[in-house]
Amino acid sequence: MKILIAADMEGITGVVNWDQVTSTHPEYARFRRLMTEDVNAAIGGALSAGATELLVTDGHSHGYNILIEDLNPRARLNSGNGSPLGMVQGIDASIDGVFFVGYHACAGSKNAILDHTWSSATVSGVWLNDLLVGEAGLNAAVCGHFNVPVLMVSGDQTVCGEAKALLGNLEVAVVKQASGRMSAECLPPSQTHEKICEAAARAVQKHLSQQSPPPFRLPAPIQIRVAFFSSDMADRASMLPGVERLNGREISFSNPDMPTAYRAFRAAVSLARG
Repeated sequence: MKILIAADMEGITGVVNWDQVTSTHPEYARFRRLMTEDVNAAIGGALSAGATELLVTDGHSHGYNILIEDLNPRARLNSGNGSPLGMVQGIDASIDGVFFVGYHACAGSKNAILDHTWSSATVSGVWLNDLLVGEAGLNAAVCGHFNVPVLMVSGDQTVCGEAKALLGNLEVAVVKQASGRMSAECLPPSQTHEKICEAAARAVQKHLSQQSPPPFRLPAPIQIRVAFFSSDMADRASMLPGVERLNGREISFSNPDMPTAYRAFRAAVSLARG
């Protein structure tokens, strides 16, 4: 059984503010190590339940956060920026299931650590076929194109609830109880790693017994609507061919499938940043 672990950082053990996930800040070194340990906990749980192949994708910022020297040697690591499938690089029909480790809730969520969707400075909302989604939904839809289900999510209680509401009865590991955007009751690593390991093992067991949730598949064509924080961002994003300007801050575009729509979305956000 082949598992892809797509890892982000805002939902990692102990993270509650931007300093901890920003590479130029002294706090970052601690939390990239905790990110690696959270991923290792998921790897350990998956292996204990029967997974045979593990692929990890580092999906935070520029994609070079996980410490490869400390990563479980049973796994391979997708690292670096600009890969074709971004946060789920490596997804294809050979993957049996996906774990989202260290994820965060979508932009505008209440009681959600560092809630945002793709870019905290640029994007205020994303809709796929009129369905509001965060990064969990965006990435799950790419996985769904390849008929691969998301089996497990770790992060705060809000992203775990968001994922279950959208993707079905997957396994979750709640590593902190958010009480605001930058405040949470955090469990210590010894406890979070146990929770992540156990959730990963349950996820693999459910999949092997054909009890996991179905892939998140959207009917084609894929219509994406993006709301930006300011009109100049939409001005720049509108230069992308095929984009329709809906109003001052929103654009829309259609693509034949989810991987193509995903790449177009990323290009639009890059243009919007300027």
